[in-house]
Amino acid sequence: MGIYSYELYHFYDVENIIRLGSCGGYTKDLKIFDLVLVDNTYTESNYALSMNNEDCHYISSSNSLNTVIESAANSLSLPITKANSLCSEIFDRYAVDIDKMLSRIPKEYNVKCAEMEAFALFYNAHLFGKNASCILSVVDSYCYSEEATAKERQNSLDKMLKLGLESAILI
Repeated sequence: MGIYSYELYHFYDVENIIRLGSCGGYTKDLKIFDLVLVDNTYTESNYALSMNNEDCHYISSSNSLNTVIESAANSLSLPITKANSLCSEIFDRYAVDIDKMLSRIPKEYNVKCAEMEAFALFYNAHLFGKNASCILSVVDSYCYSEEATAKERQNSLDKMLKLGLESAILI
């Protein structure tokens, strides 16, 4: 995501990027296939330090894009949860001790889901004065120990895709 968004913003003068993807839920409020609009994301990575010598681990999405996405969700009657994400370098289910990993996240960041791309996207948008947002579909849950099958992932992400396309039309 870091390379692609950098090149789109820097070389192709793209103004807006909306990432569509999957996430794992960390709260009982998020059920399988719920839609999440990422408000802020936290990472333990050193992406910002490597990119710009900035010690930054928490960054926000674009308020203007999120407003458009929320409007599109309302017009499509699609419920969406605005939440903060953990942007991890690994699939959290592969972590030797996920509870220990989660305990390192500062509580004030109120992380409700995990994904792997939002931080680089949001940081590059910040770096270039552009806009970035992220719509996610919950495909597994830490709280419920359930996950979507490969077939369900393939066939059940339509709401997220429709919302992303409708939002792009409104920009």
